[in-house]
Amino acid sequence: MKEQAQPKHIGAPMNRVDGFQKVTGAAKYSAEYELPGLTYGVLVGSTVAKGRITSLDTKAAAGAPGVLAVVTHLNSPKVPGFTPSGKDPSQPQTVGGRLQVFKDDKIRFSDQPIALVVADTLERARYAARLVKAQYAKEAHLTNLLEAKPFLPTQAKQNPKSPMADYQRGQGDAYQGGALKVESEYIIPTEMHHPMEMQSITAHWEAADRLTLYDKTQGTQGTRRDFAKEWNLPEENVKVVATFVGGAFGNALHSWPHESAAVIGAKVTGRPVKLMLTREQMFTLVGYRPYTWQKIGMSATADGKITAITHESIGQTSSYEEFTESTLAQTRMMYQSPNLATRYRIAAVDVSTPIWMRGPGEATGAFALESAMDEMAYLLKLDPLDFRLRNYTDQDPEKNRPWSTKFLKECYQAGADRIGWRKRQLQPGALREGDWLVGYGMGVGTFGAHRGAAQVSARLLPNGRVLLQCATTDIGPGTGTAMTQIAADTLGLDPARITFELGQSGFPKAGSQGGSSTVNTVGQAVQDASRALLDKLRQQATAGNAAFGTAAPADVVFTDKHLSIKGNEVARVAYADLLRQPDAGFVVVESKPDGADQQKYSMYSFSVHFAEVAVHALTGEVRVRKLVSCADAGTIVNEKTAANQMKGGAVGGIGMALMEHAIIDDRYGRYVTKDFADYHVPVHADAPAVEVYFVNQPDPHVNALGTKGIGEIATIGVAPAIANAVFNATGKRVRELPITPDKLV
Repeated sequence: MKEQAQPKHIGAPMNRVDGFQKVTGAAKYSAEYELPGLTYGVLVGSTVAKGRITSLDTKAAAGAPGVLAVVTHLNSPKVPGFTPSGKDPSQPQTVGGRLQVFKDDKIRFSDQPIALVVADTLERARYAARLVKAQYAKEAHLTNLLEAKPFLPTQAKQNPKSPMADYQRGQGDAYQGGALKVESEYIIPTEMHHPMEMQSITAHWEAADRLTLYDKTQGTQGTRRDFAKEWNLPEENVKVVATFVGGAFGNALHSWPHESAAVIGAKVTGRPVKLMLTREQMFTLVGYRPYTWQKIGMSATADGKITAITHESIGQTSSYEEFTESTLAQTRMMYQSPNLATRYRIAAVDVSTPIWMRGPGEATGAFALESAMDEMAYLLKLDPLDFRLRNYTDQDPEKNRPWSTKFLKECYQAGADRIGWRKRQLQPGALREGDWLVGYGMGVGTFGAHRGAAQVSARLLPNGRVLLQCATTDIGPGTGTAMTQIAADTLGLDPARITFELGQSGFPKAGSQGGSSTVNTVGQAVQDASRALLDKLRQQATAGNAAFGTAAPADVVFTDKHLSIKGNEVARVAYADLLRQPDAGFVVVESKPDGADQQKYSMYSFSVHFAEVAVHALTGEVRVRKLVSCADAGTIVNEKTAANQMKGGAVGGIGMALMEHAIIDDRYGRYVTKDFADYHVPVHADAPAVEVYFVNQPDPHVNALGTKGIGEIATIGVAPAIANAVFNATGKRVRELPITPDKLV
């Protein structure tokens, strides 16, 4: 009988393996675990932005029906891992040193948790929380970054090797002597994390020294580490479950005060405590893209060669915790410039701590850089695409290394063709359709192709299925599906016969899902573990059939009940026989990056986004009519989920460009925006057709799979593409996002 070629699953548009569970409600999220004796926690927040609590009346709340406990700084149990009182509280903590809830009477930002009410029902807990009364000794607060900018900014990292350290090549601020130059300031407002699933946790002390958390987190083992340290427990005594995560874009990369509060509440009551934030609390307690001021100066020759760039940035952080991000990374490596300087600073104000948001600092920095590129192209009377090509980098100018791969020119060409770039006019306002002005813009994005270490276990089950396990999470991109495809290709199995389990801290190790690194890291570990399992099975099979000893691994195949060899109908070993051996059919493999390649090459994913917009000439309404997003992201594991990632990132970029802006009333240090009625995000009517193109060329230096990462570059560069298109349509340059009608009329 003729052998049938094994179908190739990597690259195929396979449906999500967990899709049925999600649409039928079988998928269980962190707030959906029902435990015996479950109680409900509700946080009470401060009503001032800075000061001290002078009195706290909890008597009425404690006496309300069903209330089990009211926890405050006055009665909270001592948390062993909290900073000793002797440490100077005025000194910022390092990244990861979060607010220590209920530790003292100091108020650091508005809505800081000052009490936790635990009751037997959610409704009773909510009612009792309203009965807590606090009085404060208020202090003068500062919540406006622009007011802090002249005197508060500090250099975040003193280590010269830090990506946040000052950087210079050639002459600093050389643009100032250029005959042709642009110099502009840009502002990104505070943008909030608002996934469908709000932050939630169910904390359960199963014993005095054993803690289980059903938590919304992007890293089960990082969360386990945090709370093991907080409560002075062995890590193996803390279990974190995050099997399903309802969207997370960086807000679940940190452990937050509400999680600590729930654990304290469970300790006090001796019962499991479920705590879910309200939509309003999502504005104050789980991070945000920080308000950021930037300034770019750029000079160029008359024929379009950049001679100098200076890019400065001041980002917002909290008064109690230092937060930094790579706002200036793209500027240092994207374009040729013999003279370049970057200076990054942070300013501590009386707000809660920011956190990384999709595209992290690179999306913020790209808005300024790519807008400045468009401004310079206009000054030079050059097509913006032509200007970028004249300053294209064939190797990394920051590190003086070759790129591992770079196919950005292919992205340029594909995107320009698909958007109809030839219709773009150099003169703004030249294209009009009735009352609508039409414009075209582009923006480039990049993000490091990061890869860490991960472990994956692979086990052959008696029924011929293969089970793989890893502690990684899936925050929405379809991680389980991609891993199933990789294993299916490696093992030559139908994906339906593979199960990939994730989202538990007790599984083999993995880092947090973020920074576009999961497929690069865990995907390679899945491939390595699958190969190791196949090799082990082949070796074990030689005990029952010598033919397996000489068979090439690629010739060993799975059937319904047997392991067999291609073209050899006699050579077969039943799974049941294989699994009789001790430790049979099971491997754990750790996969690590190649350090030599990481030192030799600069590894990045690249993207370019093209936008077509229409702006109403009278009202200033902006409509994004079409977006084309093109990515050089290495091997594409799943065409369908990868395209969905790009489309989702593009829609997020629309929000960044046109809508998202958390407004704080600086008189009180409190957000005015507190729900979706006031904080606008794109809806279906705002989302145009998004066309996606992948170069789909493997990068052999990141990993053997050739993947590079998609999640971040899907957003980086979208906002400036839209802003540049608005300028092309109207001739009005908006440098402070979002671009609202009042800025165009």
